Amino acid sequence: MKNLGIVLLAVGIIMTIFTGFTFVTKKKVVDLGPVEINREEKTPVYWSPITGAVLMALGVIVLVVNKRKS
Repeated sequence: MKNLGIVLLAVGIIMTIFTGFTFVTKKKVVDLGPVEINREEKTPVYWSPITGAVLMALGVIVLVVNKRKS
């Protein structure tokens, strides 16, 4: 349980600081034998910083509950 609390806390901190990321995918537009045209598409993924704060709180709760059981 301690490891779970630490992971939740770390992921929560990262999600609060970085509120999203963008990944690039390549799509084939035209394929005419030896001629090939590709297009890069940027796809953003965003989340609310509140999500990171909730994960941080859950991580702290898990760590506190684990410490009280020990």
